[in-house]
Amino acid sequence: MIEKALALEYLTIEEGRQLFETMPLAALMLAGNDMRQRLHPGKNVSWIIDRNVNITNVCISGCKFCNFYRNGHSKDAYVTTIPEYCSKIEEMKRLGGNQLLLQGGLHPKLSLDFYEKLFTDLKKHYPDIRLHALGPPEISHISKMEKLPVRAVLERLVDAGLDSLPGAGAEILSDRVRKILSPAKCNTREWLDVMRAAHALNLTTSATMMFGHIETLEERLEHLAAIRHVQGERPAGHKGFLSFIPWPFQDDKTVLREKSGVFNRVTPEEYIRMIAISRLMLPNVPNIQASWLTVGKETAQLCLHAGANDFGSIMIEENVVRVAGASHKFDADGIQEAIREAGFNPRQRNQDFQLVSGSPGNNP
Repeated sequence: MIEKALALEYLTIEEGRQLFETMPLAALMLAGNDMRQRLHPGKNVSWIIDRNVNITNVCISGCKFCNFYRNGHSKDAYVTTIPEYCSKIEEMKRLGGNQLLLQGGLHPKLSLDFYEKLFTDLKKHYPDIRLHALGPPEISHISKMEKLPVRAVLERLVDAGLDSLPGAGAEILSDRVRKILSPAKCNTREWLDVMRAAHALNLTTSATMMFGHIETLEERLEHLAAIRHVQGERPAGHKGFLSFIPWPFQDDKTVLREKSGVFNRVTPEEYIRMIAISRLMLPNVPNIQASWLTVGKETAQLCLHAGANDFGSIMIEENVVRVAGASHKFDADGIQEAIREAGFNPRQRNQDFQLVSGSPGNNP
């Protein structure tokens, strides 16, 4: 099976399950690293400076793993203003970043016109800023509100300044799981169809997975197979999913934990196994990211020896995952030092995984 994976052939779900459950950790890490070396020879590990700004904290999804959302009548409900964006962008630029990760929510009143104006205004103030914004659940929500096809929504947002689409809101691509965790959010087919439309427009996208709650191993592997399938459908020459980022459920004070007794059950070994099996089962997704934010430095460093080739962002601002218990932090120096400690060369990138010109660490 390892030979099959290294030949860039697709492992079946059953083959993935056998490797995950029976292969010794060291051997599985070695296989993941061999695949990583086939796709990314050498010792370079990429990272990025960006800022995650929440457009609003109002959301009607009611996800049982989220502590961040509020209803529209909450005293602390908000919609971020342009002056607030400008202040946050100025701080990000001082720290060397040029990308804004804009996460929203399923706000019942914010129209497509609102997002178009927001993107246009941000680009007017900062023409060179890259907008990595929204995600399939928000796009699907806007599409339904406006009674417009998903592609038409994406085309208008791209015209307004959208540069790339995050893989947010994937959780587990299983309708059984989604009906329990987030019944008001888009279903599996809708999530994947948004990405199909984005790929047809040649938008850069990423894919994610939040695991370690109520899903089965089989459902995790089905999630990987679905990502792989949609990636294989993208038009020739289009970018599609440039990265895959799995992270464990963060359970602190969530409804899922408080009312259902569901805890984060992912050990460091299990997370490393998921990184390795993701690398082996996704030969057509170029980059695998280790989520240091949710698993910590040491586990993320080990993932660089198990198939991951990207260390993600320093996360100048992140709210949703942190309020559920993720507490790890890095600045630009710290993330580069962590990569070096693991035996690799840090290379700063942008969302398209191009090296950032002028970054000192990017010199050969």
